[in-house]
Amino acid sequence: MALAPVVFALNASGLATAQKVAVALGAQLHGREGRVAQADAFFSNALDHARDLFAAGVPIVGVCASGILIRAVAPLLADKSTEPPVVSVSDDGAVVVPLLGGHHGANRLARDIALALGGTAAVTTAGDVSLGISLDEPPLGWALVNRLDAKDAMATLLAGGGATVSGKERASADWLLDLPAGDAVRLSCTIEPQTDLGPNHLQFAPQRVTVGVGCSRNCPSEELADLVRSALLNVGVCNAAVHSVNTISLKADEPAILDLAVSLGAPLRLFSAAELEAETPRLATPSEVVFAEVGCHGVSEAAALAQAGFDGVLWVQKCKTANATVALGLSPEPMTVLRGAARGRLSVVGIGPGQAAWRTPEVSRLVADAQELVGYGLYIDLLGPLAAGKARSDFPLGGEEARCRYALEQAGKGKNVALVCSGDAGIYAMGALVFELLDREPEQMGVSAAARRVEVVCSPGVSALQGAAARAGAPLGHDFCTISLSDLLTPRDDILRRLKAAAEGDFVIAFYNPVSKTRRTLLAEARDILLKHRPEDTPVMLASSLGRPEEHIQYRRLADLQVDEVDMLTVVLVGSSNSRLAQLGEGPRMFTPRGYARKMDGDLACGTQRKDS
Repeated sequence: MALAPVVFALNASGLATAQKVAVALGAQLHGREGRVAQADAFFSNALDHARDLFAAGVPIVGVCASGILIRAVAPLLADKSTEPPVVSVSDDGAVVVPLLGGHHGANRLARDIALALGGTAAVTTAGDVSLGISLDEPPLGWALVNRLDAKDAMATLLAGGGATVSGKERASADWLLDLPAGDAVRLSCTIEPQTDLGPNHLQFAPQRVTVGVGCSRNCPSEELADLVRSALLNVGVCNAAVHSVNTISLKADEPAILDLAVSLGAPLRLFSAAELEAETPRLATPSEVVFAEVGCHGVSEAAALAQAGFDGVLWVQKCKTANATVALGLSPEPMTVLRGAARGRLSVVGIGPGQAAWRTPEVSRLVADAQELVGYGLYIDLLGPLAAGKARSDFPLGGEEARCRYALEQAGKGKNVALVCSGDAGIYAMGALVFELLDREPEQMGVSAAARRVEVVCSPGVSALQGAAARAGAPLGHDFCTISLSDLLTPRDDILRRLKAAAEGDFVIAFYNPVSKTRRTLLAEARDILLKHRPEDTPVMLASSLGRPEEHIQYRRLADLQVDEVDMLTVVLVGSSNSRLAQLGEGPRMFTPRGYARKMDGDLACGTQRKDS
């Protein structure tokens, strides 16, 4: 399980049990508003909350009826190999039922909970019930090389076949030793590559090998990959036995090293120069040249040893090409911990207008995975229980550069940070400023070298423009543009020039930041400019607080648009000369025809001409 579970209670009758489970798992406790008195966070709708957690990839432990969880997540079920565990617990703690993700942590989670509560884990997965294990879920420190063959192998064992456990690492694979004996399935426990794997031959590789690498800037990915592949083959190691790829923190953004970690399916871990220098007494090939350049006497050997730990050894000393080096470390036992730091990541996320239903599952996953949330306090508050238990750094309106700079520098320390924006983070939000800071030179108030090496992920959100258009009907059915009426960052003359161009082009226009307490004139000027190019009865939509309980929608004629009806939370959508306001049963709906009526008339005319000819 990549993320910590969340325990939630729906009623006071299950609160005591939920509290015990949360303590046993070291998990957050979420409670239903109005029904549960004590919790780390509260939610108003159980189905929506469970669905939101599930979409974010968060393991769920619900102290409630199983049916509630089933109804909540059923619309999202798609790929059992990626879905998080879902476990239900009876209010009295007597029964624990793993509903989903049995082979991905749910069965183990259910047993742990049952042990803490003195209850019964109602595990129904065939392999767990009949054999006591799941072949496709080896313990931490082991990897199943041919995972796709595990299902057929398990079926063979359940049908009465037996297994033979072999390989140099057999003694460490004690979880396999109670399987019924026989020759129907062979289970090889070794780091050495096997050539005849299939449904009757599974390989479990103990992750004992650490890969240490170094390279020159912009080293070709193929050069480093070929060097590492050769080193592994020379000592007879399969990729699955690689525990991690390790290097100096200065190389956190080196493309060849990043590509190598992906190709090996191993995590990338970073060590400071000081941490690597501490390994100097164990190096086979210390170098004064390397020390002068990066502050330690070796990178590849030191990184392999730093990850392998005190009991580990340097198995393969430094090998090199023109641009790359590699060394291998070896641990005496399968490794279950990751030393060093991860590469920092900044997720720039747009959470939509605020309601969970308009937040994308990808954004929810990035928020759930983040160690720290950074943003305007109101936007973080809109995340509700998804933000519970996370470090958060609130910044006021007007502190945008400080906000982005802080988020980047925190990520530069190796943290996983989410920069939270409303709407879409790339539309009048923090996305562009993040990249502007990364693009600046240090003397131009850029960010630190460490911050420049972080991974930046941008995830789309439902923009206010899209939300307003959906509420209206289809006003963006033809060409449109957006214009911010805030002159804090854009010169007033530029705004007026864009207004005139958009008016002459007959675009549907969405106005962002239409007014503020001190800025009241540009919206009126925009109205007057538009009236020179489109009819007075052009429909205008005023959409305030979209997606929130106080949402308010109004329609006006362009000639009747008044500044006092608009505030900073309002999106103003002005139609083109072709936009219409249809009066339908559910109320007025605004749309902009794209020209299908003209196309139909043309098709009919062509048909008539062909008939006459």
